[in-house]
Amino acid sequence: MFETKSETAATPIINAGDLHHLMDEVSAIGGGPDGSMNRLSLSPEDAAARDWLVSFLQSEGLKVAVDRIGNIFGILDWAGPDAPTVMTGSHLDSQPNGGRFDGAYGVVAACAAVRTIKREVAESGLKPKANFIIVNWTNEEGARFQPSLLGSAVYAGEIDAAYALARRDGSGVSVGEALDAIQYLGEAAPKIPDAYIELHIEGAASLENAGLRFGVFSRYWGAVKYRLAFLGRQAHTGPTPMAERRDALLAAAHLITELKGMADRAGLELHTSVGRLEVFPNSPNVVPNEAVLFIELRSGSPEVLAAAERELELKISQSAERAGVMFEVRSIDRRKAGLMDEGLVRLAQNTARDFDEKALLLDTIGGHDAISMTAVCPSVVIAVPSVGGVMHHPSEFTSEPDRALGAQILAGMLWRFCVNGDVLAA
Repeated sequence: MFETKSETAATPIINAGDLHHLMDEVSAIGGGPDGSMNRLSLSPEDAAARDWLVSFLQSEGLKVAVDRIGNIFGILDWAGPDAPTVMTGSHLDSQPNGGRFDGAYGVVAACAAVRTIKREVAESGLKPKANFIIVNWTNEEGARFQPSLLGSAVYAGEIDAAYALARRDGSGVSVGEALDAIQYLGEAAPKIPDAYIELHIEGAASLENAGLRFGVFSRYWGAVKYRLAFLGRQAHTGPTPMAERRDALLAAAHLITELKGMADRAGLELHTSVGRLEVFPNSPNVVPNEAVLFIELRSGSPEVLAAAERELELKISQSAERAGVMFEVRSIDRRKAGLMDEGLVRLAQNTARDFDEKALLLDTIGGHDAISMTAVCPSVVIAVPSVGGVMHHPSEFTSEPDRALGAQILAGMLWRFCVNGDVLAA
Protein backbone atom coordinates (compact mmCIF):
# COMPACT_ATOMS: atom_id res chain seq x y z
CA MET A 1 0.00 0.00 0.00
CA PHE A 2 1.27 3.45 -0.88
CA GLU A 3 1.53 6.13 1.79
CA THR A 4 1.91 9.84 1.16
CA LYS A 5 3.47 12.58 3.22
CA SER A 6 1.23 15.11 4.90
CA GLU A 7 1.72 17.68 2.12
CA THR A 8 -0.34 15.53 -0.25
CA ALA A 9 -2.20 13.32 2.22
CA ALA A 10 -5.37 13.56 0.16
CA THR A 11 -3.75 12.05 -2.94
CA PRO A 12 -6.01 9.13 -3.90
CA ILE A 13 -4.41 5.70 -3.93
CA ILE A 14 -4.82 3.59 -7.04
CA ASN A 15 -6.08 0.03 -6.87
CA ALA A 16 -3.05 -1.97 -8.05
CA GLY A 17 -5.16 -5.05 -8.71
CA ASP A 18 -7.41 -3.00 -10.97
CA LEU A 19 -4.38 -1.68 -12.87
CA HIS A 20 -2.95 -5.16 -13.42
CA HIS A 21 -6.32 -6.53 -14.50
CA LEU A 22 -6.61 -3.84 -17.17
CA MET A 23 -3.05 -4.57 -18.30
CA ASP A 24 -3.82 -8.27 -18.61
CA GLU A 25 -6.96 -7.57 -20.63
CA VAL A 26 -5.23 -5.45 -23.27
CA SER A 27 -2.17 -7.72 -23.33
CA ALA A 28 -4.37 -10.60 -24.49
CA ILE A 29 -5.11 -8.70 -27.71
CA GLY A 30 -2.33 -9.65 -30.12
CA GLY A 31 -0.28 -11.25 -27.37
CA GLY A 32 1.54 -14.56 -27.78
CA PRO A 33 2.35 -17.22 -25.15
CA ASP A 34 6.04 -16.23 -25.20
CA GLY A 35 5.23 -12.67 -24.10
CA SER A 36 5.39 -11.31 -27.64
CA MET A 37 3.05 -8.62 -28.90
CA ASN A 38 1.96 -8.28 -32.53
CA ARG A 39 -0.42 -5.34 -32.70
CA LEU A 40 0.70 -3.36 -35.72
CA SER A 41 -0.94 0.00 -36.26
CA LEU A 42 -4.44 -0.18 -37.76
CA SER A 43 -4.34 -3.99 -37.96
CA PRO A 44 -7.28 -6.14 -36.79
CA GLU A 45 -5.45 -6.57 -33.47
CA ASP A 46 -5.04 -2.81 -33.11
CA ALA A 47 -8.72 -2.39 -33.93
CA ALA A 48 -9.64 -4.82 -31.15
CA ALA A 49 -7.44 -2.96 -28.66
CA ARG A 50 -9.03 0.32 -29.73
CA ASP A 51 -12.49 -1.18 -29.20
CA TRP A 52 -11.39 -2.29 -25.73
CA LEU A 53 -10.24 1.23 -24.89
CA VAL A 54 -13.39 2.89 -26.21
CA SER A 55 -15.50 0.48 -24.16
CA PHE A 56 -13.54 1.40 -21.03
CA LEU A 57 -13.83 5.14 -21.68
CA GLN A 58 -17.56 4.91 -22.23
CA SER A 59 -18.04 2.80 -19.12
CA GLU A 60 -16.31 5.56 -17.12
CA GLY A 61 -18.60 8.21 -18.58
CA LEU A 62 -15.94 9.94 -20.67
CA LYS A 63 -16.80 11.50 -24.02
CA VAL A 64 -15.05 9.70 -26.87
CA ALA A 65 -13.68 11.57 -29.88
CA VAL A 66 -11.71 10.22 -32.84
CA ASP A 67 -9.88 12.62 -35.12
CA ARG A 68 -8.94 12.43 -38.81
CA ILE A 69 -5.81 10.39 -38.20
CA GLY A 70 -7.55 7.96 -35.82
CA ASN A 71 -6.27 9.27 -32.50
CA ILE A 72 -8.72 8.30 -29.74
CA PHE A 73 -9.53 10.78 -26.96
CA GLY A 74 -11.49 10.11 -23.78
CA ILE A 75 -12.61 13.51 -22.51
CA LEU A 76 -13.53 14.33 -18.90
CA ASP A 77 -14.52 18.01 -19.08
CA TRP A 78 -16.07 18.21 -15.63
CA ALA A 79 -14.30 21.41 -14.49
CA GLY A 80 -15.68 23.69 -17.20
CA PRO A 81 -14.22 25.41 -20.27
CA ASP A 82 -12.07 27.88 -18.32
CA ALA A 83 -10.24 25.21 -16.32
CA PRO A 84 -6.91 23.78 -17.52
CA THR A 85 -6.94 20.50 -19.42
CA VAL A 86 -4.32 17.83 -18.85
CA MET A 87 -3.86 15.06 -21.40
CA THR A 88 -2.26 11.72 -20.56
CA GLY A 89 -1.82 8.42 -22.37
CA SER A 90 0.41 6.79 -24.95
CA HIS A 91 -0.14 4.25 -27.76
CA LEU A 92 -1.59 0.78 -28.22
CA ASP A 93 0.24 -0.21 -31.43
CA SER A 94 3.34 -2.38 -31.14
CA GLN A 95 6.39 -3.49 -33.03
CA PRO A 96 6.20 -6.86 -34.82
CA ASN A 97 7.21 -9.48 -32.27
CA GLY A 98 7.52 -6.66 -29.75
CA GLY A 99 6.74 -6.44 -26.05
CA ARG A 100 3.49 -5.96 -24.14
CA PHE A 101 4.30 -2.89 -22.06
CA ASP A 102 5.77 -0.41 -24.55
CA GLY A 103 3.04 2.18 -25.03
CA ALA A 104 0.11 0.10 -23.80
CA TYR A 105 1.21 0.48 -20.17
CA GLY A 106 0.95 4.27 -20.50
CA VAL A 107 -2.61 4.02 -21.83
CA VAL A 108 -3.67 1.54 -19.13
CA ALA A 109 -2.04 3.59 -16.35
CA ALA A 110 -3.84 6.71 -17.61
CA CYS A 111 -7.14 4.80 -17.45
CA ALA A 112 -6.42 3.61 -13.90
CA ALA A 113 -5.26 7.06 -12.74
CA VAL A 114 -8.30 8.92 -14.10
CA ARG A 115 -10.65 6.25 -12.72
CA THR A 116 -9.02 6.66 -9.29
CA ILE A 117 -9.42 10.44 -9.38
CA LYS A 118 -13.05 10.16 -10.47
CA ARG A 119 -13.82 7.88 -7.53
CA GLU A 120 -12.10 10.21 -5.05
CA VAL A 121 -13.98 13.24 -6.37
CA ALA A 122 -17.28 11.39 -6.15
CA GLU A 123 -16.60 10.24 -2.60
CA SER A 124 -15.13 13.50 -1.26
CA GLY A 125 -17.40 16.00 -2.99
CA LEU A 126 -14.34 17.97 -4.17
CA LYS A 127 -14.96 20.40 -7.00
CA PRO A 128 -12.38 19.51 -9.68
CA LYS A 129 -10.29 22.39 -11.05
CA ALA A 130 -8.89 20.60 -14.11
CA ASN A 131 -10.23 18.61 -17.03
CA PHE A 132 -8.57 15.42 -18.24
CA ILE A 133 -8.14 13.65 -21.56
CA ILE A 134 -6.94 10.07 -22.01
CA VAL A 135 -5.33 9.58 -25.42
CA ASN A 136 -4.29 6.70 -27.65
CA TRP A 137 -2.05 7.94 -30.48
CA THR A 138 -2.10 6.38 -33.95
CA ASN A 139 1.05 4.74 -35.38
CA GLU A 140 3.53 5.79 -32.71
CA GLU A 141 5.84 2.92 -33.56
CA GLY A 142 6.22 3.56 -37.29
CA ALA A 143 6.53 -0.17 -37.89
CA ARG A 144 3.77 -0.43 -40.49
CA PHE A 145 3.57 3.18 -41.70
CA GLN A 146 6.35 5.75 -41.77
CA PRO A 147 7.05 8.15 -40.20
CA SER A 148 6.64 7.17 -36.56
CA LEU A 149 4.76 9.46 -34.13
CA LEU A 150 2.30 9.94 -36.98
CA GLY A 151 -0.87 10.60 -34.99
CA SER A 152 0.66 13.00 -32.49
CA ALA A 153 2.51 14.85 -35.26
CA VAL A 154 -0.77 15.49 -37.08
CA TYR A 155 -2.52 16.58 -33.87
CA ALA A 156 0.33 18.96 -33.02
CA GLY A 157 0.32 20.41 -36.54
CA GLU A 158 3.81 19.19 -37.42
CA ILE A 159 2.61 17.34 -40.52
CA ASP A 160 -0.47 17.68 -42.67
CA ALA A 161 -3.33 15.22 -42.20
CA ALA A 162 -3.65 14.62 -45.95
CA TYR A 163 0.04 13.69 -46.14
CA ALA A 164 -0.32 11.33 -43.17
CA LEU A 165 -3.44 9.64 -44.56
CA ALA A 166 -1.62 8.98 -47.84
CA ARG A 167 1.30 7.07 -46.24
CA ARG A 168 1.35 3.47 -47.45
CA ASP A 169 2.59 0.24 -45.91
CA GLY A 170 4.66 -2.41 -47.70
CA SER A 171 1.50 -3.87 -49.25
CA GLY A 172 0.38 -0.54 -50.67
CA VAL A 173 -2.43 0.07 -48.16
CA SER A 174 -2.72 3.71 -47.13
CA VAL A 175 -3.28 4.99 -43.61
CA GLY A 176 -6.62 6.39 -44.71
CA GLU A 177 -7.70 3.08 -46.21
CA ALA A 178 -6.63 1.18 -43.10
CA LEU A 179 -8.46 3.59 -40.80
CA ASP A 180 -11.60 3.28 -42.89
CA ALA A 181 -11.36 -0.52 -42.84
CA ILE A 182 -11.27 -0.67 -39.03
CA GLN A 183 -13.83 2.18 -38.74
CA TYR A 184 -11.57 4.62 -36.90
CA LEU A 185 -11.46 7.37 -39.52
CA GLY A 186 -12.90 10.22 -37.48
CA GLU A 187 -13.17 14.00 -37.63
CA ALA A 188 -13.27 15.63 -34.20
CA ALA A 189 -10.18 16.45 -32.16
CA PRO A 190 -10.24 18.23 -28.80
CA LYS A 191 -8.37 21.48 -28.39
CA ILE A 192 -4.69 21.43 -27.50
CA PRO A 193 -4.32 20.70 -23.76
CA ASP A 194 -2.53 22.87 -21.22
CA ALA A 195 -0.17 20.01 -20.34
CA TYR A 196 0.67 16.53 -21.57
CA ILE A 197 2.07 13.75 -19.33
CA GLU A 198 3.12 10.39 -20.75
CA LEU A 199 4.05 7.39 -18.61
CA HIS A 200 6.31 4.79 -20.21
CA ILE A 201 8.65 1.95 -19.43
CA GLU A 202 12.23 3.18 -19.60
CA GLY A 203 13.43 0.90 -22.37
CA ALA A 204 16.99 1.04 -21.04
CA ALA A 205 18.79 -0.01 -17.86
CA SER A 206 19.66 3.35 -16.27
CA LEU A 207 17.07 3.09 -13.50
CA GLU A 208 17.89 -0.54 -12.81
CA ASN A 209 21.63 0.18 -12.72
CA ALA A 210 21.08 3.10 -10.33
CA GLY A 211 18.86 1.03 -8.04
CA LEU A 212 15.97 3.46 -8.55
CA ARG A 213 12.34 2.92 -9.51
CA PHE A 214 11.28 6.16 -11.16
CA GLY A 215 12.70 8.48 -13.78
CA VAL A 216 11.84 11.66 -15.68
CA PHE A 217 12.97 12.25 -19.23
CA SER A 218 14.19 15.83 -19.12
CA ARG A 219 15.91 15.81 -22.55
CA TYR A 220 14.98 14.12 -25.81
CA TRP A 221 17.29 13.20 -28.63
CA GLY A 222 16.72 14.27 -32.19
CA ALA A 223 16.58 11.86 -35.12
CA VAL A 224 17.14 11.88 -38.86
CA LYS A 225 15.56 9.01 -40.78
CA TYR A 226 16.37 8.26 -44.43
CA ARG A 227 14.63 5.81 -46.70
CA LEU A 228 17.34 5.20 -49.27
CA ALA A 229 17.38 2.97 -52.35
CA PHE A 230 20.51 1.66 -54.04
CA LEU A 231 19.70 0.79 -57.68
CA GLY A 232 21.77 -1.81 -59.51
CA ARG A 233 21.16 -4.35 -62.27
CA GLN A 234 19.49 -7.71 -61.88
CA ALA A 235 21.57 -10.66 -63.08
CA HIS A 236 22.23 -14.37 -62.56
CA THR A 237 24.60 -15.05 -59.66
CA GLY A 238 26.14 -18.00 -61.52
CA PRO A 239 27.41 -16.96 -64.95
CA THR A 240 27.60 -13.18 -64.41
CA PRO A 241 31.27 -12.24 -63.90
CA MET A 242 32.00 -10.52 -60.60
CA ALA A 243 33.46 -7.48 -62.33
CA GLU A 244 30.28 -6.96 -64.32
CA ARG A 245 27.88 -7.11 -61.42
CA ARG A 246 25.97 -4.04 -60.26
CA ASP A 247 24.93 -5.35 -56.85
CA ALA A 248 22.61 -3.04 -54.95
CA LEU A 249 22.94 -5.13 -51.79
CA LEU A 250 26.71 -4.78 -51.87
CA ALA A 251 26.33 -1.00 -51.73
CA ALA A 252 23.98 -1.43 -48.77
CA ALA A 253 26.56 -3.58 -47.00
CA HIS A 254 29.25 -0.94 -47.53
CA LEU A 255 26.98 1.77 -46.09
CA ILE A 256 25.87 -0.28 -43.09
CA THR A 257 29.52 -0.79 -42.17
CA GLU A 258 30.22 2.92 -42.61
CA LEU A 259 27.32 3.83 -40.33
CA LYS A 260 28.74 1.69 -37.55
CA GLY A 261 32.09 3.42 -38.02
CA MET A 262 30.44 6.82 -37.74
CA ALA A 263 28.96 5.89 -34.36
CA ASP A 264 32.26 4.43 -33.14
CA ARG A 265 34.10 7.66 -33.96
CA ALA A 266 31.41 9.93 -32.45
CA GLY A 267 31.26 8.14 -29.09
CA LEU A 268 28.23 8.20 -26.84
CA GLU A 269 26.53 11.18 -28.50
CA LEU A 270 25.55 9.40 -31.73
CA HIS A 271 23.51 6.28 -32.47
CA THR A 272 23.22 4.91 -36.02
CA SER A 273 21.25 1.99 -37.41
CA VAL A 274 19.68 0.29 -40.39
CA GLY A 275 16.68 -1.40 -38.82
CA ARG A 276 15.00 -2.52 -42.02
CA LEU A 277 16.34 -3.69 -45.37
CA GLU A 278 14.21 -4.54 -48.39
CA VAL A 279 15.96 -6.44 -51.17
CA PHE A 280 14.58 -7.00 -54.68
CA PRO A 281 13.96 -9.46 -56.21
CA ASN A 282 15.23 -11.23 -53.07
CA SER A 283 16.07 -14.54 -54.74
CA PRO A 284 19.07 -16.70 -53.74
CA ASN A 285 20.50 -16.85 -57.26
CA VAL A 286 19.79 -13.32 -58.47
CA VAL A 287 22.06 -10.30 -58.07
CA PRO A 288 19.82 -7.72 -56.33
CA ASN A 289 18.84 -4.77 -58.49
CA GLU A 290 17.42 -2.76 -55.56
CA ALA A 291 18.16 -2.50 -51.86
CA VAL A 292 16.09 -0.14 -49.73
CA LEU A 293 17.54 0.88 -46.37
CA PHE A 294 15.69 2.47 -43.46
CA ILE A 295 18.50 4.49 -41.87
CA GLU A 296 18.44 6.27 -38.50
CA LEU A 297 20.79 8.80 -36.97
CA ARG A 298 20.06 9.85 -33.37
CA SER A 299 21.73 12.39 -31.09
CA GLY A 300 20.93 14.72 -28.25
CA SER A 301 23.13 17.37 -29.87
CA PRO A 302 21.77 19.26 -32.89
CA GLU A 303 25.33 19.94 -33.99
CA VAL A 304 26.35 16.27 -33.82
CA LEU A 305 23.19 15.27 -35.68
CA ALA A 306 23.76 17.82 -38.46
CA ALA A 307 27.39 16.74 -38.88
CA ALA A 308 26.34 13.08 -38.97
CA GLU A 309 23.81 13.78 -41.72
CA ARG A 310 26.46 15.51 -43.81
CA GLU A 311 28.76 12.53 -43.35
CA LEU A 312 25.92 10.14 -44.20
CA GLU A 313 25.36 11.91 -47.51
CA LEU A 314 29.05 11.49 -48.36
CA LYS A 315 29.07 7.82 -47.37
CA ILE A 316 26.00 7.13 -49.51
CA SER A 317 27.75 8.45 -52.60
CA GLN A 318 30.95 6.57 -51.82
CA SER A 319 29.12 3.29 -51.18
CA ALA A 320 27.23 3.57 -54.46
CA GLU A 321 30.42 4.30 -56.35
CA ARG A 322 32.26 1.33 -54.80
CA ALA A 323 29.50 -1.04 -55.90
CA GLY A 324 28.96 0.59 -59.30
CA VAL A 325 25.30 1.39 -58.66
CA MET A 326 23.03 4.42 -58.51
CA PHE A 327 20.99 5.64 -55.56
CA GLU A 328 17.97 7.74 -54.71
CA VAL A 329 16.76 9.19 -51.42
CA ARG A 330 13.06 8.43 -51.24
CA SER A 331 12.18 10.19 -48.01
CA ILE A 332 13.76 12.07 -45.12
CA ASP A 333 12.14 12.62 -41.73
CA ARG A 334 13.78 14.87 -39.16
CA ARG A 335 12.93 15.23 -35.47
CA LYS A 336 14.62 17.92 -33.42
CA ALA A 337 16.42 17.45 -30.12
CA GLY A 338 15.19 19.43 -27.14
CA LEU A 339 14.11 19.65 -23.51
CA MET A 340 10.95 18.56 -21.76
CA ASP A 341 9.03 21.17 -19.78
CA GLU A 342 10.90 22.19 -16.63
CA GLY A 343 7.70 22.74 -14.66
CA LEU A 344 6.41 19.25 -15.38
CA VAL A 345 9.83 17.77 -14.62
CA ARG A 346 9.72 19.46 -11.19
CA LEU A 347 6.14 18.31 -10.66
CA ALA A 348 7.18 14.72 -11.36
CA GLN A 349 10.15 15.00 -9.00
CA ASN A 350 8.04 16.49 -6.22
CA THR A 351 5.26 13.93 -6.65
CA ALA A 352 7.76 11.07 -6.56
CA ARG A 353 9.21 12.51 -3.36
CA ASP A 354 5.76 12.29 -1.77
CA PHE A 355 6.06 8.54 -2.19
CA ASP A 356 9.65 8.47 -0.91
CA GLU A 357 11.07 7.89 -4.37
CA LYS A 358 13.93 9.76 -5.99
CA ALA A 359 13.40 10.72 -9.63
CA LEU A 360 16.38 10.04 -11.88
CA LEU A 361 16.72 12.56 -14.72
CA LEU A 362 17.10 10.75 -18.04
CA ASP A 363 17.51 11.32 -21.76
CA THR A 364 15.02 9.67 -24.07
CA ILE A 365 16.84 8.44 -27.16
CA GLY A 366 13.79 6.73 -28.61
CA GLY A 367 10.86 8.78 -29.83
CA HIS A 368 7.69 9.38 -27.81
CA ASP A 369 4.50 11.20 -28.69
CA ALA A 370 5.38 13.73 -26.00
CA ILE A 371 8.13 14.95 -28.32
CA SER A 372 5.51 15.99 -30.88
CA MET A 373 3.47 17.59 -28.12
CA THR A 374 6.36 19.77 -26.92
CA ALA A 375 5.65 21.96 -29.96
CA VAL A 376 2.20 22.94 -28.67
CA CYS A 377 2.10 22.55 -24.87
CA PRO A 378 4.23 21.74 -21.80
CA SER A 379 5.03 18.03 -22.05
CA VAL A 380 6.98 15.37 -20.20
CA VAL A 381 7.62 11.63 -20.20
CA ILE A 382 7.96 9.81 -16.88
CA ALA A 383 9.24 6.26 -16.61
CA VAL A 384 9.53 3.11 -14.54
CA PRO A 385 12.23 0.43 -14.96
CA SER A 386 12.49 -2.11 -17.75
CA VAL A 387 13.94 -5.37 -16.46
CA GLY A 388 17.36 -5.75 -18.06
CA GLY A 389 16.76 -2.59 -20.07
CA VAL A 390 14.83 -4.65 -22.63
CA MET A 391 12.22 -3.14 -24.97
CA HIS A 392 10.88 -4.11 -28.43
CA HIS A 393 11.35 -7.79 -27.57
CA PRO A 394 9.01 -10.49 -26.20
CA SER A 395 10.99 -10.58 -22.95
CA GLU A 396 10.22 -6.91 -22.28
CA PHE A 397 8.98 -6.70 -18.68
CA THR A 398 8.25 -4.28 -15.86
CA SER A 399 7.35 -5.71 -12.46
CA GLU A 400 3.88 -5.27 -10.99
CA PRO A 401 5.14 -3.13 -8.06
CA ASP A 402 6.95 -0.80 -10.47
CA ARG A 403 3.93 -0.60 -12.75
CA ALA A 404 1.79 0.32 -9.74
CA LEU A 405 4.30 2.95 -8.63
CA GLY A 406 4.35 4.62 -12.03
CA ALA A 407 0.56 4.74 -12.20
CA GLN A 408 0.43 6.10 -8.64
CA ILE A 409 2.86 8.94 -9.39
CA LEU A 410 0.92 9.73 -12.57
CA ALA A 411 -2.29 9.87 -10.51
CA GLY A 412 -0.54 12.12 -8.00
CA MET A 413 0.54 14.54 -10.74
CA LEU A 414 -2.97 14.65 -12.17
CA TRP A 415 -4.42 15.06 -8.68
CA ARG A 416 -2.41 18.23 -8.10
CA PHE A 417 -4.01 19.73 -11.20
CA CYS A 418 -7.43 18.51 -10.05
CA VAL A 419 -7.08 20.17 -6.65
CA ASN A 420 -5.12 23.30 -7.54
CA GLY A 421 -5.87 24.03 -11.19
CA ASP A 422 -2.94 25.15 -13.33
CA VAL A 423 -0.07 24.20 -11.05
CA LEU A 424 2.45 25.19 -13.73
CA ALA A 425 1.34 28.80 -13.55
CA ALA A 426 1.65 28.92 -9.76
